[in-house]
Amino acid sequence: MHAPELLHYYPKFHSMDSYMIRLSSPFTCNYKCYLFANQKLSRRFTSFNFRLQNRKNSTSDAKEFDESAFEAERLRLDAKARESLAQISKTMTETTAEAEADPKAWKWVIRKKIWDLMEAQNIAQNPRPVHHRIPNFVGASSAAKKLSELEAFVMANCVKVNPDSPQKQVRFLTLSDGKKLLTPQPRLRTGFFSILESSMLTPSTINEACTSVGVAKYGRPIGLDEKIKVDVIVIGSVAVDPKTGARLGKGEGFAELEYGMLRYMGAIDDSTPVVTSVHDCQIVDDIPVEKLLVHDVPVDIICTPTQVIFTNRTIPKPQGIYWDKLSPEKLGQIQILRELKSRIEQETGQKLPCGPSEKLPPTAQRRRRRS
Repeated sequence: MHAPELLHYYPKFHSMDSYMIRLSSPFTCNYKCYLFANQKLSRRFTSFNFRLQNRKNSTSDAKEFDESAFEAERLRLDAKARESLAQISKTMTETTAEAEADPKAWKWVIRKKIWDLMEAQNIAQNPRPVHHRIPNFVGASSAAKKLSELEAFVMANCVKVNPDSPQKQVRFLTLSDGKKLLTPQPRLRTGFFSILESSMLTPSTINEACTSVGVAKYGRPIGLDEKIKVDVIVIGSVAVDPKTGARLGKGEGFAELEYGMLRYMGAIDDSTPVVTSVHDCQIVDDIPVEKLLVHDVPVDIICTPTQVIFTNRTIPKPQGIYWDKLSPEKLGQIQILRELKSRIEQETGQKLPCGPSEKLPPTAQRRRRRS
């Protein structure tokens, strides 16, 4: 296969949307041949085995994990985000020339409406304020229970769940039911996923393992060459439309990148159900499907504290990584993407496309609890 032909297939297999991947340790890059299978094509490509260094994952080694340092760093990163929150919110929600020129400005209007509503009606739960985060909500455990009763969840062996607060009970139910839990490594800027299994835990540690600290403490980091099949994807949402399956996250591209990477690994396909758990007030009917981007991930099932909705999804699911949508700013933040992009370009001898510049949204800040 000539270089131009090879370049054509790389975006299909390796594409992902922008996202801030989280990892706390350096990694090494080991090379091995990986055989990709597609409907009409089998070719050998270079794969990258990203391995965490000095990460203690087993329960027996967990005592060496510095929880205080981990938590202090997480809070430090949270605090930095507030500096740009006011300006970005103002820019994206007011009628300005910059907002009108931004194809994603309308998303921020819907997000702000939901965040404001949840705070005003006290539907929001800690961590607060819920702005610029997947919002925790009253009844999140009830929504999780309904999710756990879905046939797809009951039959699943491995469930991928986002690391946000409202899905903590989903993570707990996944582990307590003896399933594999796949979750992004928390509060980190380079890296990948971690796997947790009930066999790795004790009854006294299973609840902690559902937290950000617990994932870092007990999880087993995996690489891109991990052979894994994910049966259900659970993602958080800020707003979701049951008529079309259209979904809005908090604006950082977390779910899109995670989905793209799993497609890259062959761990999921179009038939893998995507489920979200939200409060009923997060169900909307004003997400314009025609304005969604190719990398936006739609949902198949919505679970709320009061109901389960099987969406009439009409939106196609992303097929992988879309390099032409990945901004230089986002690429600059994510080391694993830079490494992957560099290696692909070395293999093909061609430059991969790059998306337009963007103003990166802030991450959320936690309100300090009074002692």
